[in-house]
Amino acid sequence: MTTGSRFLDQTQVHALGGRADTYGASLTDDWNCPIVPHGGVVTAVALRAMAAALDHPDQRLRSVTATFVAAVKPGDVEIEVEVWRRGRSISQVSASLHNTGEPEGLRCTAVFGAERRGFEFTELEMPTVPPPEESPSWADAPKGFERQMVFNFWEQAESRMALGHLPWISYEPSTSNRANWFRFNEPPIVDGKWDPLGVVALCDTMPGAVAEKLGSGSGWLPPSADLTVHLFGDATSEWILGHNRAHHVGDGYASAETVLWDPAGHVLAFATQVMFFTFID
Repeated sequence: MTTGSRFLDQTQVHALGGRADTYGASLTDDWNCPIVPHGGVVTAVALRAMAAALDHPDQRLRSVTATFVAAVKPGDVEIEVEVWRRGRSISQVSASLHNTGEPEGLRCTAVFGAERRGFEFTELEMPTVPPPEESPSWADAPKGFERQMVFNFWEQAESRMALGHLPWISYEPSTSNRANWFRFNEPPIVDGKWDPLGVVALCDTMPGAVAEKLGSGSGWLPPSADLTVHLFGDATSEWILGHNRAHHVGDGYASAETVLWDPAGHVLAFATQVMFFTFID
């Protein structure tokens, strides 16, 4: 097992004594994106508690749908888990995560399942993009370019533009089609494989597709209304490619999707999300 991963350390949960299927955790501002902890990380903490309550190691996470009911702030959180059904091969679990003393935060449902007899094919296609070492990093902003807001999450992870345009480049917008290489500075690897909750966290990176379509500029933020992730294979490489599109934007909301791939072309996850817009004065 690889240790020393901040993501693994800071998404751990512990049972709260005397309260069945209730867990505690502490979220730090290391993962703020930009004002409160990144929604994918918050979802990962809830899933950590759900897996602990299910206690069925041969059933891996297959899908999760999270609804962001209220902001979850840095600090202590409680996760109340309900195992709806603990089946022999498939189980369903729900959870409510909120700051201690607050009534609401994140609510999610998940399906865990063991391997079953079935079929195998993939109709999704990985885009043809340069490898990570040939893709420009978001961290290499030129002198004179300043972000309006600081995203602590990206101090823990790196993103490199593989398809699309960095915000300091002037271009004529035409599409929301965008792809980025992602990696954690401290890889969340256990027994040679990525912690699948690290993959879940990186699925919550879809607003960039909206920015790609709108063109260079700022002044808006896209909080998540929900997040649904379907998990497939194991990630074992250093980098993961996220291929992202926004399908429809209107009425102050946006619908987007992302597909995560490993460099060898194996699909790891498919995710969808609805976000809404707030504007910075």
